[in-house]
Amino acid sequence: MIAPKAAAGLATSIISRFRVKASGPEALARSLSGGNLQKFIVGREIESSPKVLIVAQPTWGVDVGAAAQIHNEILALKATGCAILVVSEELDELFAICDRLHVIAKGHLSPSIPADTATREQIGLWMSGLWEGGPAQARHAQAAEEASHG
Repeated sequence: MIAPKAAAGLATSIISRFRVKASGPEALARSLSGGNLQKFIVGREIESSPKVLIVAQPTWGVDVGAAAQIHNEILALKATGCAILVVSEELDELFAICDRLHVIAKGHLSPSIPADTATREQIGLWMSGLWEGGPAQARHAQAAEEASHG
């Protein structure tokens, strides 16, 4: 059951807080631009004060100002104790808002590393599967074994 007044109030709050360009709280999602829809969806999820938040590409399609606001809102949510998993292709974004980094390469998950000690070069290597025990190392070991047998 949807409470129309509560839904309109929530929509109004999100539109204001996240500076969503919309004709009002009754605006249909399909009437919003991609960036404004992105801000609204991220805002809706943050506004619900979750204990765990999983976001993929949270700033995709938004301008620099909106991206900064979304990052600040994610960091503020993290400060409340919310566990946040960010999936992004944007290294700047990951370094800015994450405490720890992982890379998935060729279906394998890298070790965890603190974001403040990681380097772009290291993450780049890991994106190729080049970490100890990673898929690239396993391929080389398999090739060496096959060569030794003949």
